Amino acid sequence: MDDRELQRAAEFLAGASSLCVSTGAGMSVESGLDTFRGEDGLWSKVKIEEMATPEAFRRDPVKVWEWYRWRRARLASVEPHAGHRVLAQWESRVPDFTLVTQNIDGLHHRAGSRRVLELHGRLDVARCTYCDYSVQTLDDLGPEPACPVCMKRLRPAVVWFGEPLPEDALGAAFAAAARCDVMLVIGTSGVVQPAASLVELCRYNGTRVIEINPNATELSHLAKVCLRGGCRDTLVALDAAWQSLIT
Repeated sequence: MDDRELQRAAEFLAGASSLCVSTGAGMSVESGLDTFRGEDGLWSKVKIEEMATPEAFRRDPVKVWEWYRWRRARLASVEPHAGHRVLAQWESRVPDFTLVTQNIDGLHHRAGSRRVLELHGRLDVARCTYCDYSVQTLDDLGPEPACPVCMKRLRPAVVWFGEPLPEDALGAAFAAAARCDVMLVIGTSGVVQPAASLVELCRYNGTRVIEINPNATELSHLAKVCLRGGCRDTLVALDAAWQSLIT
């Protein structure tokens, strides 16, 4: 990691009154979770149309739930890392702070973040397929969980392919990206829409973009500073550099 670029990024953060942070799978991977894309990603092991669509759930709800049941058990075995905790601490440091995530693991919440917009839902939440009931837990709900209110099936509260993203979260994310002084993009390839479009807004409003990623991405050309490193270690180092400017 380039110390000069780290210092430059810290100076951007120290001068920000509005900060929007966008996180992707890289954050989750460093807690020990599987990514979706890539050679060893989850989509290389199962077919999307068999596990992550409303049609698949209607066709074979037991099979689909069993896959998510396995993933929920995996999620219960991991913890947020130091990078998650750094972002939670930043909420009190910036007057206007918004964290937008594509991740469904809820690790930002477990690390203490409160101002989180989840574009793709939560794996640690199950919701009824019929009524408004939902429950947030990583306890094993069994092979065929039923709603305690209406006895219809429960499903994971994630956004499947073919389903719309939550309008409230999406609208708030674009509003945060449009008004921020600094946008920090962490651990995302920049190919998943509409999350990738958040950074595109910065092209027009003069926002300073900082990218944290071990590799160049589709968004790198929009960044004023590119910090090449892992999410956890880079966030810890960036936090230390930022604190040195305000103490």
